[in-house]
Amino acid sequence: MESAAPARHQPPQPDVVAIGGRRQGQRIMVDWTGPGGDALTWKGFGEGHLAELTELAEACLATDGGLPLFARPPLLRARLLQARTLGAWHDGGLVAAVGVGTAGWPATSTGLVHPAWRERGLGGRLLSWAAEQAGDTDLLVTTESWSPGADALYTAHGFERTFAEWVLRHDLTALPEVARPDDVHTEPVTWEVGPELFETYHASFADRPGFGAPSAEDWLAELREDDEYRPDLSMIARGPDGTAVGFLNVIDNWIDQVGVVPGWRHRRVGAYLVASALQSLAGDGARAAWLCVNDNNPAAALYRRLGFRDAGRRARYLRRRP
Repeated sequence: MESAAPARHQPPQPDVVAIGGRRQGQRIMVDWTGPGGDALTWKGFGEGHLAELTELAEACLATDGGLPLFARPPLLRARLLQARTLGAWHDGGLVAAVGVGTAGWPATSTGLVHPAWRERGLGGRLLSWAAEQAGDTDLLVTTESWSPGADALYTAHGFERTFAEWVLRHDLTALPEVARPDDVHTEPVTWEVGPELFETYHASFADRPGFGAPSAEDWLAELREDDEYRPDLSMIARGPDGTAVGFLNVIDNWIDQVGVVPGWRHRRVGAYLVASALQSLAGDGARAAWLCVNDNNPAAALYRRLGFRDAGRRARYLRRRP
């Protein structure tokens, strides 16, 4: 998923920026005074700065909303601890950061600016640096805590939004009640019905725009390898003849996927699956449930009717090289 710059292009190392600086050993530390007179030091970051990255991500999520998993080490590492990194530091604190992956096509990047340090040009500086690291490749930027300001920044720099989805949260102190559809029953997922689970997933999503079907082996392997997958709370819905007509997967306290085959839509199957999962999560001790839904997915209206509330957005933006 990451991308490599062509061999003829040798971009600068992650702690080198073209704004003048002083050399300390093998690292260039760059001092820059922002419009407000605050002195910043620009340098790379790594695994040893995970606490600072977590604090920065939490500050952005608190202001912008977005994917709460972004503040956990696995996703922080994947998004920010990429091949090349650059951070802006003030009085020992990390106030802005960007990571760039250059091992595939397109190059990938994620950046953050602390809410207290916005509107000072830091976002534009990080984005320009990321583009320099990408070299001659396209650049795909992911934001897990979308904001209107970020959208304006990416658009001004020639990026096009290619993906966006809502992050929704449900307070499990208030649970919806949905009557079981006639002639439908549900059962927990077991690995013995894994192939049938995949076929139900495929039938439920095949008509979605842009759907790219993984292989059954890859899809099921991803579930098996996820330590937080809950087959006991996940479900298959069956019609009167026992044929699978819908499914729902739970990972930790997330409704990860829910789908209904075309012939059984608009018969409360999806609503019943979601309401049942919320009941099960609450009974298991969860205080909230989460899910993500694409901007153009009509199911978003259903989730909101069932009590989910907007908790932010996440998005991807692409800039193609001429």
